[in-house]
Amino acid sequence: MEIEEGRPVPAGSEGPVSAGARSDEPVGERSRGASGPRRSPLARRSLIGAVAGCAVLGGVLVLLPSLDGGGAPRPAAGPVARAASAVGAGTPAALPDLAALIDDHESRVRARPRDDVSWAVLGAAYTERGRRTAAPAYYPKAEKALRTSLDLRSGGNVAALEGLASLAGARGDFRTAKRWGEAAVKLAPKRWTAYPALIDAYTGLGDHKAVDGALGKLLALRPGPAGRGIAARVYRDRGQREDAAAAVSDAAAGTATPSGRAALLAQAGDLAWERGDREESLEHYRAALRTDADADGALAGQGRALVALGRTSEALSTYREALAERPVPRHALELGELYESLGLVGAARVQYDLLRELVRRESAEGVDDALVLGLLEADHGDPRAAVRGLRAEWRRQPGIAVADALGWALHRAGEDREALGFALRATDKERGGGVRSALYAYHRGQIERDLGLAGPARRHLTEALRINPYFSPLLAPAAQEALRTLGEPPAGGPPEESGESGESGESGGAGGSGESGASGDEERSAPSDPSVAPAAPAVPGQPTAR
Repeated sequence: MEIEEGRPVPAGSEGPVSAGARSDEPVGERSRGASGPRRSPLARRSLIGAVAGCAVLGGVLVLLPSLDGGGAPRPAAGPVARAASAVGAGTPAALPDLAALIDDHESRVRARPRDDVSWAVLGAAYTERGRRTAAPAYYPKAEKALRTSLDLRSGGNVAALEGLASLAGARGDFRTAKRWGEAAVKLAPKRWTAYPALIDAYTGLGDHKAVDGALGKLLALRPGPAGRGIAARVYRDRGQREDAAAAVSDAAAGTATPSGRAALLAQAGDLAWERGDREESLEHYRAALRTDADADGALAGQGRALVALGRTSEALSTYREALAERPVPRHALELGELYESLGLVGAARVQYDLLRELVRRESAEGVDDALVLGLLEADHGDPRAAVRGLRAEWRRQPGIAVADALGWALHRAGEDREALGFALRATDKERGGGVRSALYAYHRGQIERDLGLAGPARRHLTEALRINPYFSPLLAPAAQEALRTLGEPPAGGPPEESGESGESGESGGAGGSGESGASGDEERSAPSDPSVAPAAPAVPGQPTAR
């Protein structure tokens, strides 16, 4: 059941905004950690049998416990109460319970259109429904509901501000998420529920100092499962795999809802996949789906693990099922590349076309898909278009993932000198990188190879395969072939690198990351910091900041 456009609106209010209304204006302008103990691999595997829940993951549903118009708690039983209880604790609600919560609050705002709390709950629930089901048509509904809540009570409406921050994060609009989240924290600094969206926003904007500060405050306010689940993501982004796994285990030990447990199992599967543990990742993903068939991302993750295990027919079926249930653009890219690796070029093109269509649909609902579209165009379309789109994205949101994608697009477009600067930004800890990513290491290695930097190229291509030998059905074999072409390093190694860097004659750039052990000679060959590189004008039709 949906709210009709002609629903009652209180006298004197502006009513819900249109689908195209801006959500980037905080109400004030409108109206005036420490890591846990490390766990052994056996302890991490024990997640499979644990009765556990999940900390808040990306696109968090943040809302107050459901209250009636007079502020009394709702009954302690039933799907609506279960959904409100789950999200109040910072864990995902089961999708059937979430649907019941939406239906309940649609009825409530019809009956009591001045109930700002119910409007805020409804808007946040729409956001979560859209994110969990890959149905971005819910996002304009969410914005209308949340802005209606603000219209009804503009002063001190922290729940609506948090909901708008979460909505912006779900759309991939991190700058707007930051503005709403910071407005919520300013009003209620001791309230923990704004910090997950803020951490995601700061991460997307490449503001690592702000991430650390927000995480510290979150863990001080909410040291339990919700905080630990968020901490795991931050530790993962820092390349601290053991800390990330320990944080997931700690979060799992503290909650008991099936949907929460499934989300944590899927997160554990992602961590296992990124370190190349095929069997463990598949075990986690399957356990997640047994616990909750709607576990976000678990089905596509299972397909990824099956590809790595060589079970290609199962992988194809699993990916197709995942896309049928949740048409996520990145999963369409993964399936297309799997088809391409099998020589099925026509089937791959179908998936790439599907991705472009999904991006068009999501863009119409305010979603920023510039990153995945740039990766598609760089490898399977127009690299120059990828560069233009990703330059615009870098100006909006200069995060690590964008730096990697833009560097790769520049490489594919033949601009290797500039490409290396962005690759350094994505991989060097001194520049804010640190994710132990096989893909990022591969991108950097191939860029260095084409620049004639044989030593660094060899090192980073080897690192990519050491991190995860199965990271891509297309690119892992390309890394192996590139290493064969480079051959063995000459006796003495370092003189070869010194000769290469001497030819470049360029200075600037950060040194290699601690993970890769990049040399000082490699540092001297890097271009200057890409954050000060001139950016091309935005391309008409590309997503813009909202």
